[in-house]
Amino acid sequence: VTTCEAADAPLKAEFFAPIKDPPKPGTPKWANYVKGVAANFKGKIPGFDAIIASSVPIGGGLSSSAALEVAFYIFLEALTGHKTGKETDKALACQKAEHDFAGMPCGIMDQFIAVLAKQGNALLIDCRSLDYTLVPLNDPDIMILIINSNIKHELTGSEYPSRRRQCEVGATALGKNSLREATVQDVDVLRAKHVEEEVIKRVRHVTGEIERTKRGADALKDGDYKAFGKLMVESHNSLKVEYEVSCPELDQLVEVTLAAPGVLGSRMTGAGFGGCTVTLLSKDSAGKAIEDIIEGYKGTASFYIVTASDGAREIPVKKSTPET
Repeated sequence: VTTCEAADAPLKAEFFAPIKDPPKPGTPKWANYVKGVAANFKGKIPGFDAIIASSVPIGGGLSSSAALEVAFYIFLEALTGHKTGKETDKALACQKAEHDFAGMPCGIMDQFIAVLAKQGNALLIDCRSLDYTLVPLNDPDIMILIINSNIKHELTGSEYPSRRRQCEVGATALGKNSLREATVQDVDVLRAKHVEEEVIKRVRHVTGEIERTKRGADALKDGDYKAFGKLMVESHNSLKVEYEVSCPELDQLVEVTLAAPGVLGSRMTGAGFGGCTVTLLSKDSAGKAIEDIIEGYKGTASFYIVTASDGAREIPVKKSTPET
């Protein structure tokens, strides 16, 4: 059962434990994430009743699906006593659940951060080797602000696989396994091969984003938040122009946010075509910045002040004793 009213109906689902009859995707869609994790869990799962509650906006580009997958995986570990040896294996099992049961060919980033996040740190992930590095993000004078545009265009589901295919076409044209092996200079190689412009734009975004990510990690290590904020803006512009996954509402929200006091950087987050932005700003300026954004944004935004926190984990619950 889920208490999240934004989920597709019905808000209750039943399925057999995998040991008896492997679950299959179906309706409601939100239950497919649960079924997929159960199907990819290595331990023996008994029958259970569960309630799913979440404060993560659905479809807002904040990895609500990965949050559900990883939280449910941790639940199954607690339920069965079967612990997965490597933390990265949990993330990979949850990614496979999303591929096979939700039909979304997502990357590994969302599941990785949900499993491996550590308080006061960002996480630098190499999606080729699955190596990861903690990067400090704990300055008390700096704040992270999530702004939900409360806009959702229905292109999101189909456009993500489309972008992935275009990137694969670019990698194949370059003779590489993936664009993780490519560089910004390879854009000229594609142009010389007369690859279609749309594919070139996607490759230019991905290779540029890889370089921005490396420079961003260095900026955080140096405590240079102004440089990191500038990279966030460059990233948004590339997502808008080269990857073409933004929308007018997100662009206007970022523009208004960047004009607010104390804001160091802002960009869209998630698959795009609506959803949320993430903003880096001075803590002392937060109140005035939010006021200005509310006044300037043409839509109705929701605001979430967040911190770099630990990933999914079991939280012990004390059993209440009846009063005597």
